[in-house]
Amino acid sequence: MQWKMVLKSLKNKDMLKRVLIVLGIVVVYRFLAHVPVPLAEPTKFKEIVDSVVNSTDLGGFMNLISGGALTKFSIILVGLSPFITASIITQLLTKAVPKLEELNNDGESGRRKINQWTRMIAVPLAILQAIAYIFILRQSVLAGNSATLDSTTTMDWVVAITAMSAGSIVLMWLGELITEQGIGNGISMVIFASIISQLPTTVSTLGSALMDTSAGGWHLLGIYIPINPLILAVIAALAVASVLLLYLLVKVNEAQRVITINYAKRVHGNSSYGGVKSILPLKLIAAGVVPVIFAVAFLSLPAFVGQILKSAGKMPGLATNLITWFKAPSPGSFTGGNWTAFIYPVAYFLLVVGFTYFYTSIIFNANEIADNLQKQGGFIEGVRPGKKTEQYLTSIVNRLTLLGSLALGFIAIMPFVADYLMYTFAGIQNSNLSISGTGLLIVVTVALEGLRQLNSRSLMITYDDYQ
Repeated sequence: MQWKMVLKSLKNKDMLKRVLIVLGIVVVYRFLAHVPVPLAEPTKFKEIVDSVVNSTDLGGFMNLISGGALTKFSIILVGLSPFITASIITQLLTKAVPKLEELNNDGESGRRKINQWTRMIAVPLAILQAIAYIFILRQSVLAGNSATLDSTTTMDWVVAITAMSAGSIVLMWLGELITEQGIGNGISMVIFASIISQLPTTVSTLGSALMDTSAGGWHLLGIYIPINPLILAVIAALAVASVLLLYLLVKVNEAQRVITINYAKRVHGNSSYGGVKSILPLKLIAAGVVPVIFAVAFLSLPAFVGQILKSAGKMPGLATNLITWFKAPSPGSFTGGNWTAFIYPVAYFLLVVGFTYFYTSIIFNANEIADNLQKQGGFIEGVRPGKKTEQYLTSIVNRLTLLGSLALGFIAIMPFVADYLMYTFAGIQNSNLSISGTGLLIVVTVALEGLRQLNSRSLMITYDDYQ
């Protein structure tokens, strides 16, 4: 990352405007995360919701990616999951329906239509999810606190659902505004900001645990230091593990296979052109962080459905199984031959691998690249242009995706292993590393992509200075 070039590019009014717009949108988003849903008395309502959300790992993770909007019962607590679900639906339909695939291959205009349909699908999904949230809260969460909702009417519930649905749509719009600025993917940037916003809370929690000397302080060379030595060791281990994971993640994310492209020399009249070489970089993980976000969104659905069924009193056996199977397991649940504890991490791993293949097949079109190379007179040495080039590129991408998806899947489930080790050797039951590990995975990948796009735009603006 060339920070001098980036700082120099900020002298350009257009570049400065884009950066300020992105920062302004993030500030607006964080402001919206503190605007409560207009329902009952906000303070008491927040306390009730906070106690319920933090009682489950799923609730904790959903609160993490919403930037604390869930515990605050904010108008944006539905978040971006309706848009993510709509994106998955449209992308699956694009692959399944020939007319949609043809429209997607038509260029920017076709993709713009598909994006518009994605937004339209996201609206009813946001309404349905808002209704589901309200239903769960009303039936199960607030059952023992009816005094808090004594004064609510049917219109109050309608207004609450409308506010939550509108908040999700506004959040989708803010993400697209960020994307238009050309400095990172807007949806990913919003999730990035959500996770980062929870960092002060995490640091505060660790600090409080570190200063808790109820079990005794630390005696170093005869000097009493009022800190918990066990928590200090845990924090040090976490710091080392985070650095190693960060290094591994950056290496995997930046790894690529470079293919040399040769261009035939052509003579047209008295002038000649071509006869040069270029490169075609193929990334090990072309899909980036999208498979992780998709996997988490899919894993949250069964437990969410289970909560709805449990609240409605329907099929209690199925509801209990869905909630039990599809929640992040505690470290102690892996012991005693409890096979259900392995369902979540195994499903997580398989979904990450599957979505990596799925999303790579969407963003990398070997047929289109082969056709463009053939039209431009480009070829890969030892490979015939056209169909053979397409097959060659497809085989390489498939091998890269296999290695990349397995690496991404193992990185995603590594925190579960760390949770188990910390429980076994340090006796720490609820470290929530599985949540923090997923957050770190998203943060690092989005940050790298955002910095890359920022660096590219800065280079484009300051290009004349290097002539």
